[in-house]
Parts: sequence; C-alpha cells; structure tokens
Amino acid sequence: TGEDGVMQGLMELAGLPYVGAGVGGSAVGMDKIFMRKILAFHQIPQVRFTTLLREQILADTHLAAEQAERTLTYPMFVKPANAGSSVGVSKAKNHAELQQALLLASQYDRKILVEQGHNVREIEVAVLGNDRSEASVAGEIIASNDFYDYKAKYVDNKSVAQIPADLTSKERETIDQLAKAAYQALDCAGLARVDFFISKDDGRIYLNEINTLPGFTEISMYAKLWQASGLPMTKLLDELVDLAFERFQDRQKNCIQLL
Repeated sequence: TGEDGVMQGLMELAGLPYVGAGVGGSAVGMDKIFMRKILAFHQIPQVRFTTLLREQILADTHLAAEQAERTLTYPMFVKPANAGSSVGVSKAKNHAELQQALLLASQYDRKILVEQGHNVREIEVAVLGNDRSEASVAGEIIASNDFYDYKAKYVDNKSVAQIPADLTSKERETIDQLAKAAYQALDCAGLARVDFFISKDDGRIYLNEINTLPGFTEISMYAKLWQASGLPMTKLLDELVDLAFERFQDRQKNCIQLL
C-alpha cells in the first residue's frame, strides 16, 4: 500500500533492512497505470487498456465513456489506479453500466484504468527472490461471482483456490517466465504475487497485475502456493529474512550512503 512505501522509505533513511520491494517497486506496483506502462515497455502481454481522469469523468461522463469505447469493446473492467482488494472495480457490459462504473471508480482515485474484458481463467503465482527469483506452483481462483471482486474475495467465502492449477507444461513455462520477467521489470525484492489471465477462447496468457506486498497468513494465497511447492511457512519466513539482509548488504555497496 502507499503507507508501506512510506515505511520502506523511512527504513532506508534509517539504514535498516526490511522485507519486500523498495520504494520504487512498491510505488509502481501500487499504481496500476504506471505498472501497465512499464510492463508494456518490457513487452509483457497484457489486455488492451485506456486511461481517464476523474476531471474528465465528472465534467462529462457520457463523453468519457465514449472515449473508452473508441479503444475498447464490451465488456470492460473499470478500476481506480491506486486501490487494492478490488475496491471500486466494476464490470461494464454496456454504455450505461460503463458510466456508472466510471463514476464509482472516480470516488477512489483521480486516475482511472479501463481494461478490455475477456472470458478468462484467473491464475496466481508466488515469486521469491531479489535479483534472482523463483516462482511457485500456480494456483487458479474460481470466483463465486461474475469476477473476483471484493465480495468474492472477502465476504461470501464461496470462491475456491485450486492448487496446483490444471495447466499444460507450456502454460506453466510461460507463466513462470512472465512472472519472473515482471518481477525484475518492476524491481521487486523479497516477495510478490503475480496474477494472470488465460483466455478460455484462444488460450492466450495475459499478465493481470503484480502485488508487491501480498496477504501473508497461513491461509493467504502466497503462503499456500509456497506450501504446495514444498516450502512451509517457517522456512519461507527464513528465506524472506535472508533476502532482506541480502538486499540491505547490496545497498551498502553504494559509494554514497545517506547520513
């Protein structure tokens, strides 16, 4: 979250090691639009998207929706650029729903991301490491709602995580490669969960987003994925502490140290 980025900045100023991505990686991971632009630069496949500002939406919601329609087709997903847990996220199937979705998202941020919707499977993988990283087995989220929204994640307890996901060897290899490539592109460290879509129509794989500070309890997806990969929570914690000190020692090699 934004607060995590502030804490990491304070830890660096204080010259202390910490677990997780640095200030830059955390900030980019938090902002969905910045993240998409960096992933696009690295040619990592994503769904098509466009962006709008709250000022545009509030000035003329109909015109803002038409602008998105010039780039994308229905269904579309509308998201605040800086928010988590699917707060403020909506699926729009027509012009009226798109206007409502834009107004909702604009309550949470001034920057709005609008994405092309697809008929997809939702796949998640956990990544561990610093400059060198490794990926866990993949898991599939089978959402209880039309998509994996806030209610499906936290309220009705009906969504199911299938670990490991039923993937072909080629799908597994591609997801591994893309997860590690995105991890390096965003300069992540320690841990991250990388979420993917697999199109049910043509099998194409898209990177959805990267979470630089995923939920971390024994029932969280990140821990479950590593547990299924043969790394129990106690050993996972040891690995993360070691990685924090490894990154700290690397920073100490810089010629100029902040006083």
